[in-house]
Amino acid sequence: MNITKTVETIFRRYLPSPFTIAILLTLFTIILALLLTEPLRDENHLLSILSFWEAGIWNNDLLVFAYQMMLILVLGHVLVLSKPANKIIVKLSKNVTSTTSAVILVSITTMLAAFLNWGLGLIFGAILARKVGEYAQQNNIPLNYPLVGAAGYVGLMVWHGGISGSAPIKVAESNHILNFMQGVSTPEILSQIPEHISFNQTIFSWWNLLLFGVLLIVVPLVLKQIAKSTQPTNFNLQTYHFDTHTLEDIEGAEKLDYSKILGVGFGVVLLAAFFYQYWGNLKSLNITPNMLNFFMLSLAIILHKNFSNFLTALEEAIKGTSGILIQFPLYFGIMGIMKSTGMVVMISDFFVSIATETTLPIFTFFSAGLVNIFVPSGGGQWAIQGPIVVESALKLGVPLPKAIMALAYGDQITNMLQPFWALPLLGITKLKAKEILPYTLILMIVGITVYVLGLLLL
Repeated sequence: MNITKTVETIFRRYLPSPFTIAILLTLFTIILALLLTEPLRDENHLLSILSFWEAGIWNNDLLVFAYQMMLILVLGHVLVLSKPANKIIVKLSKNVTSTTSAVILVSITTMLAAFLNWGLGLIFGAILARKVGEYAQQNNIPLNYPLVGAAGYVGLMVWHGGISGSAPIKVAESNHILNFMQGVSTPEILSQIPEHISFNQTIFSWWNLLLFGVLLIVVPLVLKQIAKSTQPTNFNLQTYHFDTHTLEDIEGAEKLDYSKILGVGFGVVLLAAFFYQYWGNLKSLNITPNMLNFFMLSLAIILHKNFSNFLTALEEAIKGTSGILIQFPLYFGIMGIMKSTGMVVMISDFFVSIATETTLPIFTFFSAGLVNIFVPSGGGQWAIQGPIVVESALKLGVPLPKAIMALAYGDQITNMLQPFWALPLLGITKLKAKEILPYTLILMIVGITVYVLGLLLL
C-alpha cells in the first residue's frame, strides 16, 4: 500500500529517535517560553527558564511516578516470561486452524491481557503471535503471518483505558491532581479538584467498559474480514523459547537462588501482605500504581518459583525500559518550564476559547494522539499534557474523569501508527514494521471512530 510506504518512510527518514525528539521538544519549549512569557523574577529570563527546567527534571514526586511506570512495564513483562504463562500461550496457539481463527484468538486475548497490564499485553501478544506462527508452520496451516503480528499488537490501542493506564492510575492516588496543579491553577480552580478520582469513575466506569467491549468485538471482526481478503505468506521461524537456569553444577549458598520453597514461600508472604495492606482499596476498586506493582511482584515470584528464574526474566524485561528511563526526566523538565512560566494556563485558555463542554474531549483526544507520535509514553504524555487537560476541563465544566480518559484514548490509538512500542513485538516475531503497518493503520481508523463516537454520545 502506498500510504503504508509513505508512513514508514516518514518515520524512518524524518523522525529521529524518541530520545532525540525529547531533546528537541525541550529546546522548542525553552524557545516558546522565551517568546511567549514574561520574566517572573528580577533576573535573566533564560536563566529563570533553565532553573524551572532543572527543578522539573528532579521533581521528587515525578521521579517516583517514573519508577512506578517502569515497574508496571517490567513486572508485566516478567509475568509473561514465566513457565505457566508460556504453557497458556502454547495451549492457545494449538487452537489455530486458519488466519481467521488466528487473528480472532490473538487479538481478543491480547486486548484482555493489555487491559490488565500494558507490559503484559505487549509481550503476551508478541509471543502468542510468534507461537501461532510456529504452530501453523509445523502443521502446514496456511497463514498470513504479518496480519497475525498486527493482531498481537492491538493491546497497545486499549492499554491506557485499562488497569495500568498511566493517567487514570495516577489520578487514583490521594492528592496527586492537587499536587500536580500546584503553581499552575488559581485557588478557585484548585478548590474544585477532588482528592482523587477512583477507578469507578474512569477504568471501571460503565462507559469505558462499554467502549472496551465494543472494541473487543469490532477489532476481531475487522481482522476477520481482512483475513478473508488476504493471501497466506511465506515465513520460516525457529522455536522461540526463554532460557531459564537449572540446578546443575550449582554449589553452596547459591542453591538458595534455585530453592522453590524459598521462592514460592516469599511470594506467598508478599501476597499475604498485599491483601492485608490493600484489601480496602480492592473493595472500593481504588487501584494505585504501588498497589498494582506489589501484586505483580508477588505473583511474578510465585509463578517463576525461584529467584534465579525471576532474576533472569527481570534482566530480559528491564531492557525495554532503557529509553523511558532517561526520557521521563526530560518530559518532567518540559512540564517544569510550562508550569512555572504560565504556559499551561496560556494553552488551556486557548482551548477554552475555541472549545465547548462537548468538543473539549474531542480536541483532547486528537491532540493527545498527535502528542503521542512525538512522546510515545503514556506517563510522559500525562506529565506534559495532563495539567493542560485538567485546567481546561475545570474551566469549561467538563467532568475530569471524561477529560482524563479522552487523553488516555488519544494517547493509545496512535500507537497503531507510531512504531516505537512495536519494537519488542517485531523483535520476537521477526516481522518488519512495514509488514504490520497496513493492518494497524486500518485498526487505528476503527479505534478513532469508536472513541470519538463514545466521547460524543456517552
